Amino acid sequence: MIKEVIVVEGKDDTTAVKRAVEAETIETGGSAINDEVLQRIRLAQQRRGVIVLTDPDHAGERIRKIIAARVPGCKHAFLPQEEATRNGDIGIENASPDAIRQALERVRTDCQAEESEIGWSDLMEAGLIVHPQAAARRLAMGWLLGIGYCNGKQFYNRCRMFKISREEFMDARKRLDNDAEGKAEL
Repeated sequence: MIKEVIVVEGKDDTTAVKRAVEAETIETGGSAINDEVLQRIRLAQQRRGVIVLTDPDHAGERIRKIIAARVPGCKHAFLPQEEATRNGDIGIENASPDAIRQALERVRTDCQAEESEIGWSDLMEAGLIVHPQAAARRLAMGWLLGIGYCNGKQFYNRCRMFKISREEFMDARKRLDNDAEGKAEL
Protein backbone atom coordinates (compact mmCIF):
# COMPACT_ATOMS: atom_id res chain seq x y z
CA MET A 1 0.00 0.00 0.00
CA ILE A 2 1.19 3.49 -0.81
CA LYS A 3 1.65 5.46 2.42
CA GLU A 4 0.72 8.86 0.96
CA VAL A 5 -2.80 9.88 -0.03
CA ILE A 6 -3.11 10.39 -3.79
CA VAL A 7 -5.00 13.50 -4.92
CA VAL A 8 -6.98 12.99 -8.14
CA GLU A 9 -9.71 14.93 -9.90
CA GLY A 10 -12.67 12.55 -9.77
CA LYS A 11 -14.23 9.14 -9.10
CA ASP A 12 -13.06 7.61 -12.38
CA ASP A 13 -9.48 8.64 -11.55
CA THR A 14 -9.81 6.98 -8.13
CA THR A 15 -10.98 3.79 -9.85
CA ALA A 16 -8.00 3.86 -12.23
CA VAL A 17 -5.52 4.46 -9.39
CA LYS A 18 -7.02 1.62 -7.31
CA ARG A 19 -6.71 -0.73 -10.32
CA ALA A 20 -2.98 0.09 -10.38
CA VAL A 21 -2.01 0.31 -6.69
CA GLU A 22 -3.40 -0.06 -3.22
CA ALA A 23 -3.88 3.53 -2.09
CA GLU A 24 -6.33 6.01 -0.66
CA THR A 25 -7.38 9.07 -2.65
CA ILE A 26 -8.85 12.50 -2.21
CA GLU A 27 -10.96 13.73 -5.13
CA THR A 28 -10.89 17.45 -5.92
CA GLY A 29 -14.17 17.33 -7.82
CA GLY A 30 -12.53 18.89 -10.86
CA SER A 31 -10.92 22.28 -11.30
CA ALA A 32 -13.35 24.04 -8.92
CA ILE A 33 -11.31 22.89 -5.93
CA ASN A 34 -12.80 24.35 -2.74
CA ASP A 35 -11.48 25.20 0.72
CA GLU A 36 -12.94 22.06 2.30
CA VAL A 37 -11.03 19.83 -0.13
CA LEU A 38 -7.87 21.89 0.36
CA GLN A 39 -8.23 21.45 4.13
CA ARG A 40 -8.47 17.65 3.71
CA ILE A 41 -5.39 17.71 1.47
CA ARG A 42 -3.53 19.84 4.05
CA LEU A 43 -4.44 17.39 6.84
CA ALA A 44 -3.41 14.40 4.71
CA GLN A 45 -0.11 16.13 3.90
CA GLN A 46 0.60 16.71 7.60
CA ARG A 47 -0.26 13.17 8.67
CA ARG A 48 0.70 10.90 5.76
CA GLY A 49 1.98 12.95 2.87
CA VAL A 50 0.26 13.66 -0.43
CA ILE A 51 0.97 12.74 -4.05
CA VAL A 52 -0.80 14.95 -6.61
CA LEU A 53 -1.76 12.99 -9.75
CA THR A 54 -3.95 15.22 -11.92
CA ASP A 55 -4.86 14.96 -15.59
CA PRO A 56 -2.12 16.07 -18.01
CA ASP A 57 -4.20 18.97 -19.34
CA HIS A 58 -4.85 22.63 -18.57
CA ALA A 59 -7.41 21.94 -15.82
CA GLY A 60 -5.16 19.36 -14.17
CA GLU A 61 -2.25 21.79 -14.21
CA ARG A 62 -4.47 24.49 -12.67
CA ILE A 63 -5.44 22.14 -9.82
CA ARG A 64 -1.79 21.16 -9.31
CA LYS A 65 -0.77 24.84 -9.03
CA ILE A 66 -3.54 25.62 -6.54
CA ILE A 67 -2.56 22.67 -4.35
CA ALA A 68 1.17 23.50 -4.54
CA ALA A 69 0.47 27.11 -3.53
CA ARG A 70 -1.85 26.25 -0.63
CA VAL A 71 -0.29 22.98 0.60
CA PRO A 72 3.51 23.19 0.33
CA GLY A 73 5.72 20.12 0.26
CA CYS A 74 3.41 17.83 -1.71
CA LYS A 75 4.81 15.17 -3.98
CA HIS A 76 3.84 15.20 -7.65
CA ALA A 77 3.45 12.40 -10.18
CA PHE A 78 3.03 13.13 -13.88
CA LEU A 79 1.61 11.11 -16.75
CA PRO A 80 2.38 12.03 -20.37
CA GLN A 81 -0.74 12.95 -22.36
CA GLU A 82 -0.31 10.02 -24.74
CA GLU A 83 -0.46 7.58 -21.80
CA ALA A 84 -3.63 9.19 -20.44
CA THR A 85 -5.61 9.62 -23.67
CA ARG A 86 -8.31 7.38 -25.10
CA ASN A 87 -10.51 8.35 -28.03
CA GLY A 88 -9.43 11.98 -27.71
CA ASP A 89 -10.29 12.15 -23.99
CA ILE A 90 -7.40 13.11 -21.69
CA GLY A 91 -7.49 11.91 -18.10
CA ILE A 92 -5.96 9.67 -15.47
CA GLU A 93 -8.99 7.41 -15.85
CA ASN A 94 -7.74 6.51 -19.35
CA ALA A 95 -4.25 5.44 -18.23
CA SER A 96 -3.22 1.82 -17.91
CA PRO A 97 -2.37 0.44 -14.47
CA ASP A 98 1.28 0.12 -15.61
CA ALA A 99 1.41 3.79 -16.68
CA ILE A 100 0.01 4.87 -13.31
CA ARG A 101 2.49 2.70 -11.42
CA GLN A 102 5.38 4.12 -13.47
CA ALA A 103 4.22 7.69 -12.77
CA LEU A 104 4.03 6.94 -9.05
CA GLU A 105 7.53 5.41 -9.11
CA ARG A 106 8.87 8.67 -10.59
CA VAL A 107 7.25 10.92 -7.99
CA ARG A 108 8.91 14.28 -7.28
CA THR A 109 8.74 16.45 -4.16
CA ASP A 110 7.81 20.14 -4.33
CA CYS A 111 10.80 21.67 -2.55
CA GLN A 112 10.15 25.39 -3.11
CA ALA A 113 13.86 25.78 -3.91
CA GLU A 114 15.23 29.30 -3.86
CA GLU A 115 18.02 28.69 -6.33
CA SER A 116 18.25 26.23 -9.16
CA GLU A 117 21.30 24.60 -10.60
CA ILE A 118 19.55 24.90 -13.97
CA GLY A 119 19.44 28.28 -15.71
CA TRP A 120 17.72 29.72 -18.77
CA SER A 121 20.92 29.23 -20.76
CA ASP A 122 20.81 25.50 -19.97
CA LEU A 123 17.28 25.30 -21.35
CA MET A 124 18.31 27.18 -24.47
CA GLU A 125 21.42 25.03 -25.03
CA ALA A 126 19.31 21.88 -24.61
CA GLY A 127 16.85 23.12 -27.25
CA LEU A 128 14.00 23.34 -24.74
CA ILE A 129 13.26 26.99 -25.54
CA VAL A 130 13.78 29.10 -28.68
CA HIS A 131 14.18 26.00 -30.85
CA PRO A 132 12.01 24.65 -33.69
CA GLN A 133 11.47 21.39 -31.78
CA ALA A 134 11.35 22.94 -28.28
CA ALA A 135 7.88 21.62 -27.39
CA ALA A 136 8.72 18.06 -28.44
CA ARG A 137 12.06 18.23 -26.62
CA ARG A 138 10.39 19.55 -23.42
CA LEU A 139 7.86 16.72 -23.65
CA ALA A 140 10.65 14.12 -23.82
CA MET A 141 12.82 15.82 -21.18
CA GLY A 142 9.84 16.21 -18.86
CA TRP A 143 9.21 12.49 -19.12
CA LEU A 144 12.90 11.64 -18.56
CA LEU A 145 13.08 13.93 -15.50
CA GLY A 146 9.68 12.88 -14.16
CA ILE A 147 8.31 16.45 -14.10
CA GLY A 148 5.74 16.27 -16.89
CA TYR A 149 5.17 18.44 -19.94
CA CYS A 150 4.85 22.22 -19.72
CA ASN A 151 5.88 25.42 -21.48
CA GLY A 152 9.42 26.81 -21.19
CA LYS A 153 8.79 29.06 -18.20
CA GLN A 154 7.00 26.32 -16.27
CA PHE A 155 9.73 23.83 -17.21
CA TYR A 156 12.29 26.18 -15.66
CA ASN A 157 10.07 26.60 -12.57
CA ARG A 158 9.64 22.84 -12.20
CA CYS A 159 13.39 22.29 -12.44
CA ARG A 160 13.67 24.76 -9.56
CA MET A 161 10.69 23.47 -7.61
CA PHE A 162 11.77 19.81 -7.79
CA LYS A 163 15.47 20.61 -7.29
CA ILE A 164 16.60 19.00 -10.52
CA SER A 165 20.36 18.72 -10.22
CA ARG A 166 22.73 19.66 -13.01
CA GLU A 167 23.77 16.00 -13.15
CA GLU A 168 20.15 14.80 -13.59
CA PHE A 169 19.52 17.47 -16.21
CA MET A 170 22.67 16.67 -18.20
CA ASP A 171 22.01 12.92 -18.01
CA ALA A 172 18.46 13.41 -19.32
CA ARG A 173 19.73 15.75 -22.05
CA LYS A 174 22.32 13.19 -23.12
CA ARG A 175 19.64 10.48 -23.31
CA LEU A 176 17.36 12.84 -25.26
CA ASP A 177 20.10 13.73 -27.72
CA ASN A 178 21.13 10.08 -28.14
CA ASP A 179 17.51 9.08 -28.79
CA ALA A 180 17.15 11.92 -31.32
CA GLU A 181 20.32 10.82 -33.13
CA GLY A 182 19.10 7.23 -33.25
CA LYS A 183 15.78 8.30 -34.78
CA ALA A 184 17.56 10.54 -37.31
CA GLU A 185 19.65 7.57 -38.51
CA LEU A 186 16.57 5.46 -39.34
